[in-house]
Amino acid sequence: MITFLSIALLPTLLIIAAVSDFMTYRIPNWLTLLTAALFFPMAVMTALPLDAYTWHIAAGALLFFVGFVLWQLNLLGAGDVKLMAAVGIWFGMSHVFNFVIDTALVGFAQAALMGLWALFMLSTEINAESSKFSGFWSKLRGKIPNVPYGVSIALGGILAFRDTWWLHGLQ
Repeated sequence: MITFLSIALLPTLLIIAAVSDFMTYRIPNWLTLLTAALFFPMAVMTALPLDAYTWHIAAGALLFFVGFVLWQLNLLGAGDVKLMAAVGIWFGMSHVFNFVIDTALVGFAQAALMGLWALFMLSTEINAESSKFSGFWSKLRGKIPNVPYGVSIALGGILAFRDTWWLHGLQ
């Protein structure tokens, strides 16, 4: 049972966060708090070495600090920052870099796809109006899509999860 929980708990929470962010552009605070809080009983149940706790908490704090700066620059939403910090606790300093890289790569692909979709929708809208380039640039600025980055965080977390303590430390 403990092995199953260590393998399934974080990915399940990430999937719930991704669906919530995709559907509503919001990641509930209760979900972020639950994600962070469940690390501790899971760490105890799986006998995570005591010296590792500090590094796991440091990873969450580091991601929160970096995320806060990105939030101040209006590059990430507050829910995204909190989710990244909560997930960072699960990865620890030894795997947080993999998590960030995987999340960034998935986020780039997601933003590119959403940008292409916005351009497609814009071209359809312009063609429907049948006036060539009438207000094209103003419409283009208005069509910059909101990206539910919680989806990228979830997919990046699931991809990076394969190399963590939760899958390999219990063997």
